Amino acid sequence: QVRLVESGGGLVQAGGSLRLSCVVSGDTFSTYVMGWFRQAPGKEREFVATIRWSGSRTYFADSVKGRFTISRDNAKNTVYLQMNSLAPEDTAIYYCAAAVDTRWSASYTSAAVYNYWGQGSQVTVSS
Repeated sequence: QVRLVESGGGLVQAGGSLRLSCVVSGDTFSTYVMGWFRQAPGKEREFVATIRWSGSRTYFADSVKGRFTISRDNAKNTVYLQMNSLAPEDTAIYYCAAAVDTRWSASYTSAAVYNYWGQGSQVTVSS
């Protein structure tokens, strides 16, 4: 059974930084596209960033482009989301997700293609 566990969330002031980590167990991590999504109170879950199994391809939501970076360490079965210049509108529960890497496309921005999800990590940005 594939298991994803996020960590690194917390409370930060606007303009600050946080790094989320997601450790994957139970299957071959390097075969998966990894994504980050977030859900704010009263809103739908939205795409944040995704990275291909090799790390060679990434894609970001416009709202975080230039502020967030995504990376992965296949030796550690871990994907990271570095979040800089955080703003109150970034407040949400952040989820990592895994999808089988077939053919890289914009479909990996959709939650529907991801097979496995973590439990979420709360990020709160105060103004």
